[in-house]
Amino acid sequence: MGLFISDAFAQAAPQAQEPGMAGLLLPLAIFAFFYFLFIFPQQRRAKEHKKMVQSIGKGTEVVTNGGILGRVVDLDENFVVLEVGDGIHIQIQRNAIASVLPKGTFKAVRKKIAKAEKTS
Repeated sequence: MGLFISDAFAQAAPQAQEPGMAGLLLPLAIFAFFYFLFIFPQQRRAKEHKKMVQSIGKGTEVVTNGGILGRVVDLDENFVVLEVGDGIHIQIQRNAIASVLPKGTFKAVRKKIAKAEKTS
């Protein structure tokens, strides 16, 4: 029977090599890449936002995450009362403040709105 078909003999399994440092290099490189691309910038933005929120005082002009423009009239540790119009006040959480505007922005926008209302 061995004329056309050769006999199959079991061979020894190759020795498993441990990955060592070379095997850890790629996962560490991927982690470092994602850290510097995603995690580090997010932590920096969060730190800057926290610093900006802590620096808010009465009279500061701000924009909320929802796009509401107003002037701070009262604040405590967690909440801020914004004046968004003549005698119109809203209360929001401090963390809902997206950015601080330069002085005079709120007044300029109110004048622009008043002018637009007069012409229509």
